[in-house]
Amino acid sequence: MLRKLHGLPSLAVVLFVMTLACTGAVLSLMPTLHRAAAVVPAVGEVSVATLAQHVKAHFPQAERIERDLSGEVIVHYQQNDASRADLVNPLTGKSIAPYQPSAVMVWVKDLHRSFLLGDTGRIMAGVTAGFMVLICLSGTFLLVRRIGGWKALVKPFKGKGGKRIHSELARFAVLGLLLSSLTGAYMSTMRFGVFTDHTYVDVTFPDAVSGGQPAPVASLSALTKIDLTDMRELIFPVPDDSEDAYSVTTRHGAGFVDQSTGQWLSFESLPESGALQQWVTKLHTGEGLWWLGLILGASALTVPVLSYTGTKSWWLRRRSAIAQANNQIHKVEIDQADTIILVGSEGNTTWGFARDLQANLSKAGCKVYCAEMNALAEHYPQAKRLFILTSTYGNGDAPSSAHQFLAKLATFQTGQTLQFAVLGFGDQQFPQFCQYALNVDSALQNKDIARLHSVGLINRGSTAQFREWGNRITEATGIPLTLTHNLQPTPTVKLTLIDREDYGIEGLAATSIFRFRAAGTDSLPLFEAGDLLGVVPPGDEVARFYSLASSTTDGVLEICVRKQLHGVCSGYLHGLKLGDGIEGFIRQNPEFRPAVGSHPVILIGAGAGIGPLAGFIRKNTQRNPMFLYWGGRSEEADFLYQPDLGRYLDDNRLTGLQTAFSQAKDQVSGQITEKNYVQDKLLQDQNAVRQMLEQGAQILVCGGRDMSAGVTQAMNDILKPLQINVDALKAQGRYLEDVY
Repeated sequence: MLRKLHGLPSLAVVLFVMTLACTGAVLSLMPTLHRAAAVVPAVGEVSVATLAQHVKAHFPQAERIERDLSGEVIVHYQQNDASRADLVNPLTGKSIAPYQPSAVMVWVKDLHRSFLLGDTGRIMAGVTAGFMVLICLSGTFLLVRRIGGWKALVKPFKGKGGKRIHSELARFAVLGLLLSSLTGAYMSTMRFGVFTDHTYVDVTFPDAVSGGQPAPVASLSALTKIDLTDMRELIFPVPDDSEDAYSVTTRHGAGFVDQSTGQWLSFESLPESGALQQWVTKLHTGEGLWWLGLILGASALTVPVLSYTGTKSWWLRRRSAIAQANNQIHKVEIDQADTIILVGSEGNTTWGFARDLQANLSKAGCKVYCAEMNALAEHYPQAKRLFILTSTYGNGDAPSSAHQFLAKLATFQTGQTLQFAVLGFGDQQFPQFCQYALNVDSALQNKDIARLHSVGLINRGSTAQFREWGNRITEATGIPLTLTHNLQPTPTVKLTLIDREDYGIEGLAATSIFRFRAAGTDSLPLFEAGDLLGVVPPGDEVARFYSLASSTTDGVLEICVRKQLHGVCSGYLHGLKLGDGIEGFIRQNPEFRPAVGSHPVILIGAGAGIGPLAGFIRKNTQRNPMFLYWGGRSEEADFLYQPDLGRYLDDNRLTGLQTAFSQAKDQVSGQITEKNYVQDKLLQDQNAVRQMLEQGAQILVCGGRDMSAGVTQAMNDILKPLQINVDALKAQGRYLEDVY
């Protein structure tokens, strides 16, 4: 419902909203330009009486003086039987330049206020502003739900592409857009009498005036007591008419001043509602608040981009939904189906995986029924298998096509032979990774439905993980599945190998450091140490990812790769010669970065996991405390980055280094001595490690899963005296892992 409240009004008024936003952005510059052109005396420096005297000296036929909210003073006068206006210096009364509103800006203002359609257009503009209020509010609640709460609004956003751009711009602009639309809608209602306009005071001309000889304007006591900053308008009496009076409008009200005695003949104060309405106008236009005008203008400039990214996102969802509805493969009736696939998706990307699964099951002879999770039936009479494929929205919530599922599950009638398997899709950058899939898995178990397989979790639409899950389902059911669905491939960059360092080449522990440059005249993409390089080896569909040991500013792309037994991609890379080329793409990994600041950083790795850690040390130009614990096989053959680490110790980019080798040999006997692992070194240094953690140290771990598990156990032992554990450090963002 919330998505419809946001999306449908946006689509309905998108052209009108873009017109208001673009013209509003242009108009937002005017307060700043007017302020720059104005001479603005300090408060108390010039009175209205003094200004009127200066103006009369230079413009004897002056009829009216007005001061706008930006501080510009404009004199209207007669010359050669023609009405004229000049911008004047309030300190001297001298003309600065003739005053003539720009015809272009008048046209832009008319387009903004009424779409050049008069009162009909003003109604349309007011309605559009009202829709904009709804769009801003619904969009804010959608964003908060997506990112996991209000507190997340002040944290860096995650994700990529159009959705990330839409979210970032919305966060930046929503307050400005909401202020503009609220005030604009309110001003429109005043225009058409829904609310009474109290911004102007209607003062009746006094019944009697003194009728005496007009005194010099500089001597009129009422005018001498009004500061120029309070004045809005001064109208001079008609010459030689002793029964006329000065008409004065200030920000506090309006009245008449006797031209002979200089006393107030009458004064009507502006009501509080009028003062409030004047503030509404200032908040909408930025007049008198030039800095606010710039903020509102910057907010308005985001609307075309928000409109494009929002419309594109809607179209992609719509197109995918249509394709999903039209491309059911071997669809059967519910009461005939032996296999049910239910899909929970926010942007419809999960449907592609579901259709691949459906096609494979149908090919194997299964009678498959596929629908969204919201369409859960009360009973599937012939069903033996239930597959749930679902993404997670926001802070562990259900995606749009699954928000009714758990409620319907309460009345679901299970068959004795029904088994289920849940497959979750998400992004490990987000804290609630696949949380809704885990919730569904628990709910189905609580219904006493037998599990066909444990819940599977797919990170960023990984084809490899999807294929592996299919293989496990094949083992559990005997149904042959060859799952190959791949999301739209990421654009690749061509790279040329310019250098390599080889270690441990006598056995399967062969590890190499590869350095690439962009091929030809191309440039390297943007990346940082700790990001991932995706490589698809020839003849394969699945990308393998390698942690980057360099940043774009280093001028090279560097990875450290161990050759795996029967490893297709690692074998391909190790077979490269200098000058050979590959294609790869960058996957950002912002969750694996040393924190900014001077707290100690403890880097822990083993084998090729040293790659990104070496990159972090290389970038430690601020010489913050940084310690490396690293484990390898043999100091003689496998000490990766040894010369580099020596240099980093010398120039203090690396504060301390501890190494552990699992196949260290006695120099005399040549026999392997006691095996040492990186977790052993941590335990040996536990007092120092604990002291650094008490100082706020951050830990980054990179390497294999077995090493990571050993390090976690060792760190929990080290942390016991502090009455915390690794999970607590993870919750604080002080224990990060890149594990494979």
